[in-house]
Parts: sequence; C-alpha cells; structure tokens
Amino acid sequence: MGKFVVKESKAGMRFNLVANNGEIIAASQVYKSASGCKNGIASVAKNAPIAAIEDQTAEGFKVEKHPKFEVYADKAGEFRFRLKATNGQIIAVSEGYKAMKSCLNGIASVKKNAADAKIVKE
Repeated sequence: MGKFVVKESKAGMRFNLVANNGEIIAASQVYKSASGCKNGIASVAKNAPIAAIEDQTAEGFKVEKHPKFEVYADKAGEFRFRLKATNGQIIAVSEGYKAMKSCLNGIASVKKNAADAKIVKE
C-alpha cells in the first residue's frame, strides 16, 4: 500500500504519492492551506482509480473525458503524465520516464496505490 507524504514549506503544503518501494510516483502542486492539500489528496484518491489514459504522443489520439491521465513527451523527450480531475484541473504530475512502458507502469502504480493510501506528515 502506498502513502501520501505531506510536506510543509514556506510556500505552502504539497504531497507526494509514494509506492511501497519508496519511489515517488506522483507529486502535487503547492497548496496555500492544509485543507487545500487534504482536498487535493482526496481528489487523487477518488479520480486516479477511474481515470482513462489519453496518450498525447500518438498521432490523432483519442481525447478522453475527465478524469484522465494525460501522457505526453516533455522538451527533453521523456514521457510524463498528469492526472486531471473531473473539473479539468491538474491534481498530480509524474517525473520524466525514458520509456513509454515505464510511464504507463507509473500510471498503473498511481491507480493501484492512490485509493487506500495513508496520509503521513513529514
């Protein structure tokens, strides 16, 4: 089972979704308040398991409805994903992956771990 690790900084609060092996599989934006961060976690837990995958690297890709994981290639040519909630807001993002398969494995891990992940403060 994964966990949401909440961190506080001068800028605000953010969370990382961490898999059993200790790897960060998704990260949030910075929230101004603890309640905003908590709502972000709840949104990831609710939306990730049911989100479709939209592969924006494929020519003529099918646009999926929200919630969804958008897979794209960054400027360095690495694959990344962003999870968007039902309202279209980005609620979590990934690191860069060299291979598409690794990116898709990251999405599978978020889907598996987000729903019942514990919240831990660091």
